[in-house]
Amino acid sequence: MTQAAFKPGDDVFTTNARGIIIDMRATPSGKWVFGVEDATGEVTYFTSAGLHLAQD
Repeated sequence: MTQAAFKPGDDVFTTNARGIIIDMRATPSGKWVFGVEDATGEVTYFTSAGLHLAQD
């Protein structure tokens, strides 16, 4: 299974909507979570499993 490398500024699809990655953090368990801001300005955190790069 290939895992995408996400970075701030990436345009992504989440389980809820499309958004832009604005934050990345490591959790105490060692996983990375990504803060995604959607069109309404709400920021939600996801693991890489909940994100897919948007391709125009």
